[in-house]
Amino acid sequence: MAKNAVITGWGYYAPSRVMTNADLEKIVDTSDEWITSRTGIKERRIAAEGETTSSLAARAARAALDKARLRAQDLQLVIVGTASPDYLFPATACLVQSEIGATKAGAFDVEAACTSFISALAIARGMIVSGAIDNALVIGAETLSRLLNWKDRTTCVLFGDGAGAAIVEATNASVGIESTVLHGDGSKGELLMVPAGGSKLPASADTVERGMHFISMAGGEVFKLAVKSMADAAEEAIADAGLTLDDIDLMIPHQANIRIIDGVAKRLRFPSEKVFVNIQRYGNTSAASIPIAICEAEATGRLRQGDKVLLVAFGGGFTWGASVLEWYGAHDGIRPPSPLERAGRVLEDVVERVRPS
Repeated sequence: MAKNAVITGWGYYAPSRVMTNADLEKIVDTSDEWITSRTGIKERRIAAEGETTSSLAARAARAALDKARLRAQDLQLVIVGTASPDYLFPATACLVQSEIGATKAGAFDVEAACTSFISALAIARGMIVSGAIDNALVIGAETLSRLLNWKDRTTCVLFGDGAGAAIVEATNASVGIESTVLHGDGSKGELLMVPAGGSKLPASADTVERGMHFISMAGGEVFKLAVKSMADAAEEAIADAGLTLDDIDLMIPHQANIRIIDGVAKRLRFPSEKVFVNIQRYGNTSAASIPIAICEAEATGRLRQGDKVLLVAFGGGFTWGASVLEWYGAHDGIRPPSPLERAGRVLEDVVERVRPS
């Protein structure tokens, strides 16, 4: 039978330290009114000393595994979407794989900035539908506070740290991830980037002195491109799923900026009450924003079994993408039988056929 890919577990972790707009007023020329009116952000989480992207990711991963009732040693693939990895290499996914004890899993990172979670989800779905694997752990995790210039009020007010994770499994049921679309335009990459630290501009005294290891963004240009690109990707993903906008019960967009979120909803003519927003509490957590929002939407009753859900994101690169899924909300009846269970069923069939009538 044809396989579908479905989310059976989810979890997130946000660092305990909360940085409010009032805190930012003390270190940079800004105000709560200025930040709130332009971004919708009231506070964000900041990783503590000793916390890393991989440690945040591992905590989210364990929560997702518990929800799915899946053992780490039974995982077949770990994908981490991040723009703030622990190292250039090894991959953050390898660190998570080791930390949680996923000894049989392959592991790699996806770097598509804020679109990384949807990109990783698309990869996991494709491998499951093809029959290559039966399950995957997909994580979006960031410690973007380590890449911020705390003197630049146009960027330091926007970003926060956190991680969200999803277990994706094969199923023969009709529910699951119904479409994924991904796009990119590298010609505009310089509008949102960290200029130095890679092989083109390795770290040096000059790059450090010039602040080239911090996030640099042309906010106005990013805003215009983000709204159109996200709306276009949303429409494409909905069409690919054989649905219409009216079929969508909840949109969970990347939490970049409340003006971008409102702009996408307006462009799509999508009701604002069907858009999930939590940017006021976390800021822009890049790859982590959608999985964190999924967890909060489910916990607060905004995401219910059978709902048609639209995920949509835009990020540096530029990258953008969307996915449509039917929310199942529990693992029961979804997971395919284990090899031992399949062998048991084969034996039962044989016994039944040879049993005297």
